[in-house]
Amino acid sequence: MASVDVTIRGGGIFGLSIAWACLGRGAKVRVIETRSWGAGSSGGLVGALSPHVPEAWNAKKAFQLESLLMAQDWWAGVEAASGQPSGYARLGRLQPLADDKAVQAARRREGDAALVWGDRAEWQVIPASGAPWEPATPTGWLVRDTLSARLSPRLGLAALTGALKELGAELILGEAEETGAVVHATGVAGLQDLSRSFGLTVGSGVKGQALSLRFDAGDQPQLFTDGLHIVPHVDGTVAIGSTSETRWTDDGPDAQLDALHAKAVAAVPALAGAAVSDRWAGIRPKVASRAPVLGHWPGRSGHFVANGGFKIGFGMAPKVAEVMADLVLEGRDAIPPEFTLETLLQKETARR
Repeated sequence: MASVDVTIRGGGIFGLSIAWACLGRGAKVRVIETRSWGAGSSGGLVGALSPHVPEAWNAKKAFQLESLLMAQDWWAGVEAASGQPSGYARLGRLQPLADDKAVQAARRREGDAALVWGDRAEWQVIPASGAPWEPATPTGWLVRDTLSARLSPRLGLAALTGALKELGAELILGEAEETGAVVHATGVAGLQDLSRSFGLTVGSGVKGQALSLRFDAGDQPQLFTDGLHIVPHVDGTVAIGSTSETRWTDDGPDAQLDALHAKAVAAVPALAGAAVSDRWAGIRPKVASRAPVLGHWPGRSGHFVANGGFKIGFGMAPKVAEVMADLVLEGRDAIPPEFTLETLLQKETARR
């Protein structure tokens, strides 16, 4: 097997995106996945690429903003190379406001968004119109943002693997030799490896569940209501998710999906009667800091880590891919200090 410049372990959204960025800079890339592409949390259903609220601004929110703004051109490039759709569309999001306090907070955030988002996206408080594709809102007011986008996780991964093949990457299911720089993007198993390596809790798994309904909402915006994402997709389905379970007895879908389904129908009665087309459960990698962990693997020369996408992996992926390619190929470190493994280990050591 020929030598390569970069070996990436893990065929989820972080691993495949970093491979794409490295290929774009002329590197020879090998991706090793021991199960299947998107076998972990990347193979889900929801695909909500949504921002954090535009207040209490920090490095994580700024990084996410840049990534969300990059996404349209980034996924267009993937689609052009692969000839396959990703399901990406920046269609915005609607959120109901439960009471007067929530309305006041949302109005303050209009000003915050104008400061940190500029003219690149809007956060607005708008009156509900009573349209069928709106979440029920006790106050009669909604938040509308124009930054949120949708992406079909499975179509997106298929487009990425197709693009990587077209550009000559080695995609290996099973085991293979590591040559060149090695990037570990192995999800929950990778967080467990790091925790064992340093004797500290770097992160853990959180179970998530989602379902999809056979309902064609067209180009309607996604909805976020009572902790629930309701996302129309290009294939004529609506994804609903997800749970966040720190304790579970079975990795597969269970009765909690029935509760998600009922909540979605209560929020959007138009979904009543739509058939369930898929049910999904997976274990998502959550770093102790709740931010991704990126950069050097301390004490292992030539080894790097990209992990902890948790609920925002697809939204963070374009920017994660670029800063990891900067570091691995050019030695240029543009990773926020808050995201590095060194910073995380220092904080976890101080807590002891």
